[in-house]
Amino acid sequence: MTKGILGKKIGMTQIFAENGEVIPVTVIEATPNVVLQKKTVESDGYEAVQLGFADKKETVYKKGDKKEFRFSKPEKGHADKAETNPKRFIKEFRGAGAEYEIGQEVKVDTFAAGDIVDVTGTSKGKGFAGSIKRHNQSRGPMSHGSRYHRRPGSMGPVDPNHVRKGKALPGRMGGEQVTIQNLEIVRVDTERNLLLIKGNVPGARKSFVSVKTAVKAAE
Repeated sequence: MTKGILGKKIGMTQIFAENGEVIPVTVIEATPNVVLQKKTVESDGYEAVQLGFADKKETVYKKGDKKEFRFSKPEKGHADKAETNPKRFIKEFRGAGAEYEIGQEVKVDTFAAGDIVDVTGTSKGKGFAGSIKRHNQSRGPMSHGSRYHRRPGSMGPVDPNHVRKGKALPGRMGGEQVTIQNLEIVRVDTERNLLLIKGNVPGARKSFVSVKTAVKAAE
């Protein structure tokens, strides 16, 4: 059975195991998610559940008031079916749905310590980067006389007369969806809605992440 939850990355810390071992963990705050929609094979061609996390607030137009997150009428109508507010972060989890009902709350206790999960987030944006930093390419000799230091290298063979698609070149680095597989949940704090996951997960602090049952078995 596929299980999943949406949350916010708080940061990293460390905890101590019973044998005194130091375990680095990432803290994820997963306040109760709301089931916004269920998809079935009969109506949609596949089975999935759609979860929503973190309420949006309606725009305030009064002079001097801070502009809050806006939502449209379709968003509001979609959320009204689950009797909740429009959400900032919405995501589907395939393979789940039969055990959920629209409007149901999904809490951190859906997972337990020792569960193996996959965590997906948006990696930190690094801005424009060269091919060495972006693609881990090797550099040329840095000594005097060399005319090749940190350039991307050959653009490819002469025959096609153009640069082939997929060539590793400088460009914007980071800001992409990244999934780290087979991470272990070390602790579940139901009182504070926290998941402590061993190791690091993608994204900056306060960024949204999704946690789901691992697709591949941990080796």
